[in-house]
Amino acid sequence: MARERYGAEVAEALGALLRRETRARLYAALTEGAAGVDEASYPVISGLARRGPCTAAELASDVGLDRSVVSRRATALQSAGLLARSPDPRDRRGTLLELTPAGRAAVAEMRDRLAAAVDAHLAGVPDADAAAFARVLRGFVEHGPFSEGVPAPPSAGASAASKGVPAGSEGAPAAD
Repeated sequence: MARERYGAEVAEALGALLRRETRARLYAALTEGAAGVDEASYPVISGLARRGPCTAAELASDVGLDRSVVSRRATALQSAGLLARSPDPRDRRGTLLELTPAGRAAVAEMRDRLAAAVDAHLAGVPDADAAAFARVLRGFVEHGPFSEGVPAPPSAGASAASKGVPAGSEGAPAAD
């Protein structure tokens, strides 16, 4: 495959991963048997674990859901003992959402389940290839075209390669 076609192949794979139905299957698998968490509340509990204490509006922005949806899911998670609400010290009218110890344990269990599923899938892949895949994927997430920072220009191949991004791919266009 010609190098210029990698962008299209990666973009297609990313699109498949990010589709709503793919995420729904992932969330259902991760939450199966998890007390108090279902596929609808998974983005809320996972986003809160990643972000830490925050308002429903802040979390909604991070996870791409409406604030009212986050608030309803937070209420369900609170009823299950996985989330607590407390006054926002920055704004007395506001409320912070925070995971309880049980909530953090539930997220850790789901993340372990995801890691085990990935490990099982990579079991037939040679170690060097699996390590390269993990390194390149991490580099793409951290320094690729959709990272929070500005992507490195194509002329910065040497510095990007040291961050796990293959030379020549730093400025490659991609789509979700």
